[in-house]
Amino acid sequence: MFEVVLIGLAMNVGLPAGTALTLAPAADTVPVAWVIDTQAAQARYRVREQLAGFDFPNDAVGTTTEVSGTIVMAPDGRIQAEGSEIRVDLASLATDNQRRDGYVRRRTLEVEEYPEAILVPRRVVGLEGPLPESGSRTFQLEADLTLHGHTNTLTWDVMATFAPDTITGLATTAFTFDTFQIAVPSVARVLSVADNIRLELEFRLVPK
Repeated sequence: MFEVVLIGLAMNVGLPAGTALTLAPAADTVPVAWVIDTQAAQARYRVREQLAGFDFPNDAVGTTTEVSGTIVMAPDGRIQAEGSEIRVDLASLATDNQRRDGYVRRRTLEVEEYPEAILVPRRVVGLEGPLPESGSRTFQLEADLTLHGHTNTLTWDVMATFAPDTITGLATTAFTFDTFQIAVPSVARVLSVADNIRLELEFRLVPK
């Protein structure tokens, strides 16, 4: 019935007989692709270690700005996993110690075989309704993380600030080494390494 009405409307406005009109979706129902601003993104890992000759433990912090990707969101805040993906170049992670970095790349993350971490956002928890256009919010993000050849679903804690054309914030999560079958570092000058890897992602999203 709806198509017949549209065909009749086409005839009334002077289009050839039999022409069917296609209605475009309303603007407030079209998903928006939010792109990582590569000039403002940073990914980090933190691992607590106890070094020989030091009385207190220390956090080894590896950082990279080689972060890219897109998150596709419906106006109501739901994520569309298809088309949503964030990639982090693991070979570019660097700490304050080049020897540590070389070991982590070769023996821990094995970046020649697994050069990237890939994050596929799935669901937002605790942020209801349309995306805010202002203010700050805290919520959780469920996402599939592929790392070291293994994929697991992790929950990220997110603090974000919203504006009409930007979303900025920090997402954090944690897991144990065996979650992704990663070997715990073992070198002479490191007495112990905590079985807890913390990930942090600083981001700035802009509409595509």
